[in-house]
Amino acid sequence: MKDLSVKIVFAALALFFLPAFAAAQTPQLDPGEKLEKLQFPAVTMQLKGWTKFGSGHVYTLPVRAGQHVKIDFSTKSKFAFLAIFDLSKPDDEAFFGTDEDGLSFQTTVKENTTWLLRPYYSKVSPRRGLGAPFSILIEPLAAPPQQPPAEPDSPSLFPKAPPKAK
Repeated sequence: MKDLSVKIVFAALALFFLPAFAAAQTPQLDPGEKLEKLQFPAVTMQLKGWTKFGSGHVYTLPVRAGQHVKIDFSTKSKFAFLAIFDLSKPDDEAFFGTDEDGLSFQTTVKENTTWLLRPYYSKVSPRRGLGAPFSILIEPLAAPPQQPPAEPDSPSLFPKAPPKAK
């Protein structure tokens, strides 16, 4: 009987926390946006698209701890941008945006998560047209070179000279 009540409690807790976890991994899409699920590439991947409001594409990219990645955004429009969100975080703030951080993002991933890459056309800018073409390059990088560990002071037959006085 006790085992059954423990199982019921665990099932209830799982049902309680499951929607919160699923919501953290499911992005909120704007009306008309289409979601494309990517896999982390073995070689450079290029995505091309159009930031047309109401029918744009957004991308999810799963990343693993320790992976090194570089993401470049390019467009001819001064009103098109890219924002990158971490779907495991509860806030809606992008951790990288080309409007403030430049057109290139390079990092070593700290923890397993999924990123949302959202190219967009600024709604607050005076503009003509309904969008702009863009290109996103996702490039896996080799591990950065490891710094050799500093050699500990080992005993020597010749002691270090004292610092010279000026």
